[in-house]
Amino acid sequence: MSGLRVLVVDDERPALDELTYLLDADDRIGEVIACQSATDGLRTLREREVDCVFLDIQMPGLSGLELAEVLGRFKQPPPVVFVTAHEQHAVDAFDLRAVDYVLKPVRPDRLAEAVRRVLGGASPQQAATDTPIAVERGGVTRFVDRGDITHVEAQGDYARLHTTTGDAYLVRVPLTTLEEEWAGAGFHRIHRSLLVALAHVTEVRSDAGRTSVLVGDTELPVSRRHTRALRDVLVRRARAGS
Repeated sequence: MSGLRVLVVDDERPALDELTYLLDADDRIGEVIACQSATDGLRTLREREVDCVFLDIQMPGLSGLELAEVLGRFKQPPPVVFVTAHEQHAVDAFDLRAVDYVLKPVRPDRLAEAVRRVLGGASPQQAATDTPIAVERGGVTRFVDRGDITHVEAQGDYARLHTTTGDAYLVRVPLTTLEEEWAGAGFHRIHRSLLVALAHVTEVRSDAGRTSVLVGDTELPVSRRHTRALRDVLVRRARAGS
């Protein structure tokens, strides 16, 4: 059988049927397995291998977030796409490394984009731009494109994301975690408390043995231990683009 084998979990029968129908209509999907509870979904996952899980969040008994936590302990956890009517769980969902977060009512084009993310069809440059980062401000969750983030500043166990618009958002993720997860998207450590998006670096400055980079109108310090590595990676990027 060609195509993805997908598990869909939703306690509401109409929503489950609609999502199953939409996924069945996608040529990239080979089989859709439908379950009406997270418990049944977990039982299915222990009996059968699937390529990804489309998962509601608010369900009686075991919630979608709790099921995702269990899946995260699998030796080879399947990618998870949350499909929900509730925006307020977005930060928790991405903390669990969800591939995508789709809001109900589900649009076919938005669902198709989620399948594309599961398949990983984007190039690294596209992924850097397309990946939505869930952030909170004043009790409201919004999504910021990772490609719009210029640099990241450590704030204890949190990180502050600075964007091209001048806005900044605090996320509950340590800088070391973002350094590891975003390295492939062009984020580079320049200081013990700073990551910079190399695509947004417009100038490297040296003065009296001190190095800094210019990102927009912001000048960021580069520590001595990171200076050589930064120059090397910028040279490689320049050669690759020439």
